[in-house]
Amino acid sequence: MSGGTPVGPSVQACIGLGANLGDPAQTLRQALAALDTLPGSRLLAQSSLYRTAPVEASGPDYVNAVAVLETGLGAEQLLRQLQRLEQAAGRERPYRNAPRTLDLDLLLYGDRVQDDPVLTLPHPRMHLRAFVLVPLAEVRPDLVLPSHGALHVLIHGLQGQPIQKIAP
Repeated sequence: MSGGTPVGPSVQACIGLGANLGDPAQTLRQALAALDTLPGSRLLAQSSLYRTAPVEASGPDYVNAVAVLETGLGAEQLLRQLQRLEQAAGRERPYRNAPRTLDLDLLLYGDRVQDDPVLTLPHPRMHLRAFVLVPLAEVRPDLVLPSHGALHVLIHGLQGQPIQKIAP
């Protein structure tokens, strides 16, 4: 693995990336490279970059992507690493859904289902958001979300959320 010796058994995790401040496309490219350097981890796949309007938020359009990471980090360890990368990119959290320099969401961690104050898996709103599902379908086309169904069916129900591919 690129990031070093695995910490535990290897698991595939899906990470949602988004940004709408600064140079979002460049920020996501840098974040994707940084994911490949996390301890005991390596980047297996990354989606194209997509432009979307903010959902339940204000500010400029977002650039979004999804990455598949093979990792030996535990789910909570991975979450802390993602938060560290957000902070390194200047992420601030002045209020819910504020514009951001970088947002990294742990969408899936293997087939783990978890709901506690620290982490909810799968990500609780991912099935409602085209900016997550469309890039996720690019890297995991046959994925079925627990309790929600096949990606292609879920995406069909989100036709009212415009999303535009901007870069491979």
